[in-house]
Amino acid sequence: MGKKLTLDEVFDLAKACMLANGCDEANSDAVARTVTNAERDMCLSHGLFRVPGYAGGVKSGVARGTARPVAKRIAPGLIAVDGDGGPAPLAIQTAHEAIIPAVREQGIVAASINDIFHLSALWPEVEPLAEQGIVAMACCVAGSYVAPAGGTKPLFGTNPFAFGWPRKDAPPAVFDQASAAMARGEIQIAQRDGHSVPEGTGIDKDGKPTTDPTAILEGAQLAFGGYKGASLAMMVELLAGALVGGKFSYETSVDVGNGPTLGRHSEVIIAIDPARFGGDGFLDRGEELFDKILSQEGTRLPGERRFNNREITSREGVDVPQSLFDSLLELRG
Repeated sequence: MGKKLTLDEVFDLAKACMLANGCDEANSDAVARTVTNAERDMCLSHGLFRVPGYAGGVKSGVARGTARPVAKRIAPGLIAVDGDGGPAPLAIQTAHEAIIPAVREQGIVAASINDIFHLSALWPEVEPLAEQGIVAMACCVAGSYVAPAGGTKPLFGTNPFAFGWPRKDAPPAVFDQASAAMARGEIQIAQRDGHSVPEGTGIDKDGKPTTDPTAILEGAQLAFGGYKGASLAMMVELLAGALVGGKFSYETSVDVGNGPTLGRHSEVIIAIDPARFGGDGFLDRGEELFDKILSQEGTRLPGERRFNNREITSREGVDVPQSLFDSLLELRG
């Protein structure tokens, strides 16, 4: 059993929870919009499920609920966003406002976003840019959850990487995937709902393979594809950590009196104006590839399922587990 909510009700509940726990209007609005978009796309591990984490981060002082991110163009093709220690959604919005005019002028722009509290999916970084005809990539460090290839102790974050490509008369092609075999939120939901996870997701605290989500959360997650996924996780650590003067995943944890939790960290967005590379034909060339992919039975384009889900949730609303709904009512006060 659960609670059926419209998307407007999801937004109002998420925003009320943030306002009640130390967030101002601008940050509450940005978090609620990000959470609502995840619920709209049936990305449950980054929807209302994340509100207690965001609210707890602000209430504990890990994140600043009154943050005012600032974007500075430090070189023709470089933008630095100071997140001011706040929840990431407002800083990402600030980054987009600076990236779009800069990439139109320059052709390619890289933006660092430092000092943010990031709990959301990564597609919100690239999809709005792709909708503006801009090719975009983003990556972000996370808490120390994933063992390096051959190792048994957490070191890397789940370290997602996202990519967005504009399309002709269609929603953009977007993928957002963790370098871990499974997103941490999905493991946490499996733990909450009492079911196992696939083999290869993680190991227990003794380094032994397990499908028990609780044992994995106490042990370590594994990268997808063994050393290949671990190499990508390392790449993200370097791009979204060392390159921008941010923290590595193993440096992001803080203790606010009730055990370690995720602290502030960084990410990178790279945006390209494709018209400056291949001219006006880039959209047609992209569609040629997509047509080839879709000509094979059983295929679909990245992000297609999320776009289809939007039609369902806008009409039918979303189902929220009763336990989560009750905890959100408590947060809202």
